[in-house]
Amino acid sequence: MSTPLPVRPSTAAAPTGPAVARVHQVAKHYGSGDATVHALRGVDLAVRRGEFVAIMGPSGSGKSTLMHLLAGLDSPSAGEIWLGDREIAGLDDTALTLLRRERIGFVFQAFNLVPTLDVIGNVMLPFELRGARPSREERAFVGRLLDDLGLADRLGHRPRELSGGQQQRVAIARALASRPQLVVADEPTGNLDSRTGREVLAILAGAAATHGQAIAMVTHDPVAASYADRVVFLADGRIVAEEGRMDAERIARFMLSLETAR
Repeated sequence: MSTPLPVRPSTAAAPTGPAVARVHQVAKHYGSGDATVHALRGVDLAVRRGEFVAIMGPSGSGKSTLMHLLAGLDSPSAGEIWLGDREIAGLDDTALTLLRRERIGFVFQAFNLVPTLDVIGNVMLPFELRGARPSREERAFVGRLLDDLGLADRLGHRPRELSGGQQQRVAIARALASRPQLVVADEPTGNLDSRTGREVLAILAGAAATHGQAIAMVTHDPVAASYADRVVFLADGRIVAEEGRMDAERIARFMLSLETAR
């Protein structure tokens, strides 16, 4: 069993916006008795309006578990999870689904596009699921987003007719289209070439800076994390460090120190 790493004091600038999502003393474990696996151990984290947060850590550190809890995709073994002013740990599946639909956008490494819908159908799906008719201003925003992502000439194409990079850009557009309060991204550049990856990261950073969305991104890539306003490092189910904006080289060195300490 590995020795827990000491917690390093945060050097991140204190965010000033309201918390869009936060966890308080959250623990998550699987199994029981001697076979219990502790994925998270008493974690506190807030993601604030207009903030782009990268969550990093070695394999098995709990970063994906933390993202799933922040997004209401899993329930904690202990502790509290808040979306805005609502504590969600005790909500039933129906209430959670409605809350996620209204407040959260998702970007997954596997894209999760609807194969029978074309690009514009996939991007507008959040509006359809909410039974909402987008306003003229919202349609204009979606049009600009599709232009920025280089998808304007692919609107009638279905996912099977797109490259992996194009499919991920559609997933990004879908997550941002309705301007949800929180966007959670799981390795969003994992299947992209470096140029497209940089473009996607710039779009995510712009969504936080320009539109006030909170972005929580799990990544193993130091270059991707360098776009974030704050980098949160996990190891052994605990947050061991938080830093403000870092360059990729510093992030890579810190990640190497976490790997060698295990």
